[in-house]
Amino acid sequence: METLFPINKGAYFSLNREYRFALWRIWDESKPLLFFIGLNPSTADGETDDPTIRRCIGFCRDFGYGGFYIGNLFAYRATDPLTMKQQTDPVGVTNNYWLEELRHRCERVVFIWGVHGSHLKRDQQVIAAFPDAYCLGKTSGGHPRHPLYLPRLTGLRKFN
Repeated sequence: METLFPINKGAYFSLNREYRFALWRIWDESKPLLFFIGLNPSTADGETDDPTIRRCIGFCRDFGYGGFYIGNLFAYRATDPLTMKQQTDPVGVTNNYWLEELRHRCERVVFIWGVHGSHLKRDQQVIAAFPDAYCLGKTSGGHPRHPLYLPRLTGLRKFN
């Protein structure tokens, strides 16, 4: 039975908590899960949601999924993409491992990184690794739209 709040939530961080590799919110384990891939983690952690996580919860519920995992092109935690881009290693040493691991736990991969994904050509690497991915729409520049800037009735569509 679906509950109002997630029954299983958490996150995987680097030891110094500068990098977040995975976050999940699951409220109905009998339903399939989505795997969102965003730009970089912000303030959300294993207990606290940020605005992007709250929007992902809403989309998942509306689409009939039981929850989601979220990973990112860049695992470095920052509230401003420019701060993330200034880091020596914004991707994170184990980030690719986590992206592969999380894809196998979910029914669909959904790109949601917005317009800053081209830094270090990271978007192209991830697009190539997930050829069957979905998105919530594309910007005029062809980037996957970020969930914060979309109406609730937005649907999933194939990225390629």
